[in-house]
Amino acid sequence: MQATLTITPAQLPGVLLHVTVVRPVFLWGAPGIGKSSLVRDFADSLGLECVTLLGTQLAPEDLIGVPELVGGRSRFAPPESIARTEPYCLFLDELNASAPEVQKAFYSLILDRRLGTYELPEGSVVIGAGNRATDNALARPMASALVNRLVHVHLRASSTDWLVWAANNGIHPWVVDYLVQRPDHLWSAPPKTEEPFSTPRAWHMLSDVMHSYGESLDEETLGLLAYGTLTGAHASAFRAYVKTVRHAYDLDAVLKGDAPWPRRPEDRDLLYFLSETFRARLIKELPADRRGVSTRGRELAFRAKALLVELAEISLECAQLVIASDVDGVPVLPTWFLVEVGRDLPRLVAARN
Repeated sequence: MQATLTITPAQLPGVLLHVTVVRPVFLWGAPGIGKSSLVRDFADSLGLECVTLLGTQLAPEDLIGVPELVGGRSRFAPPESIARTEPYCLFLDELNASAPEVQKAFYSLILDRRLGTYELPEGSVVIGAGNRATDNALARPMASALVNRLVHVHLRASSTDWLVWAANNGIHPWVVDYLVQRPDHLWSAPPKTEEPFSTPRAWHMLSDVMHSYGESLDEETLGLLAYGTLTGAHASAFRAYVKTVRHAYDLDAVLKGDAPWPRRPEDRDLLYFLSETFRARLIKELPADRRGVSTRGRELAFRAKALLVELAEISLECAQLVIASDVDGVPVLPTWFLVEVGRDLPRLVAARN
């Protein structure tokens, strides 16, 4: 299912609060962006127990129950996990990954809140969740009859929301500080091959194992852990960031002239990280219109041109990375700055020579 409009994790509780009281909701989203945790937190906020059923681990009889004789007649006895007397949140995780027969077994439960003679207690809510087929995750086509029984909400990852959560939930400070600088690295699209990729869940896992190692975490082990949880490019950049922290070597020091660009071959990952951070800083602080440039912005633009010359002497690739267009060929840095770079760089190169 394709998303026309999406919401962030911070917006989700408000939507669920108004919708789930009248209709069941299906929450779509990429793997690892926190769908399950958000549903459990929502249930807790209502004071409801969250009962989770995994669609991939269910058979039809796990829902409709097994027949029993009562007063000489047979009836289906729903499972104890569902047949409760107090209101609760029924969370159907990976619903669209379940077999077609299981999906059919959910029809009456989702639409009529009923299984045989058992009816969900008043005040209960039903929420389903699953990944999209485009996420390269296990997902089966959802029958139109089931699609039409649910209100569909599409969730997207939000670095702002996640960083607020991370600051209050013990996420490793290096992870938090890195993603403050590179919020675009919080999430990446699932790859078509079997390899790690960056998600809020992946960063949380990396944080946990970093905490486990503590001060004994060396550079090689950090690289092993980062590459084992994140997208390769993000792992390399994070490893380089940690190197800057440990050696008090950051972009601000380079901008101020207190430190040069790293030149040693073994610091090439650090040079790439600083180049990407330099690019991100220019994108963030230089306005699109030259008339809106502040004094600080003019100073940054002037210093940036000199630093580009120095960077090109070490690695032309890194210098090109700073001013490169996006994947669609559209410039991401302001046009006026790129014009100045093209105009002034030959003079700056001649002055250095």
